[in-house]
Amino acid sequence: MPSWNSRGLRGSSLEELINMTNERYRSQKLALIQKVPTPITPIQIDQSTRHITLAYFDKKSTVDYIGAVQGIPVCFDAKECASLTFPLQNVHEHQIAFMQEMEGQGGVAFLIIHFAPNDVFYYLTFRDLLKFWNRAEKGGRKSFLYEELDPRYQIPPHQGVFVHYLECLQQDLSDREQSETAGK
Repeated sequence: MPSWNSRGLRGSSLEELINMTNERYRSQKLALIQKVPTPITPIQIDQSTRHITLAYFDKKSTVDYIGAVQGIPVCFDAKECASLTFPLQNVHEHQIAFMQEMEGQGGVAFLIIHFAPNDVFYYLTFRDLLKFWNRAEKGGRKSFLYEELDPRYQIPPHQGVFVHYLECLQQDLSDREQSETAGK
């Protein structure tokens, strides 16, 4: 198997890499994160292969992943970006609302974004997502640039873990704690 540092799995989809990461975290008892299935209603099924060939979405899904990391509830969505500008239209209002509710319950919400041009995986905190979202709502940019992001949240390569986001989650928790302490 190619090592993580070689980026040998570059052709795999982001969700496949995250699924492998989550399985590794589960086997090491670090986290229990599940992929949220997208609810669909099949319209056509190929009888010879028993595969769904046409379907529609039943309802709006929430986020791609939900679970717990060392007792902390988390939810996140995975996004792939073909440029170094991330269009906010890739995030839906119902996802923002769900993530806001998760944060309101003491959980942590975030995005994992793969910026394809520079092959960087990035952990976008919910507070930064909300900052960009609110800017757009007020008539500002409907996207954000890679250069606007905090480099501390670039997901580092880690041997044997494909998208090792736990270090960034720890940074997120530390930043929250510092912010709360400073606000007192």
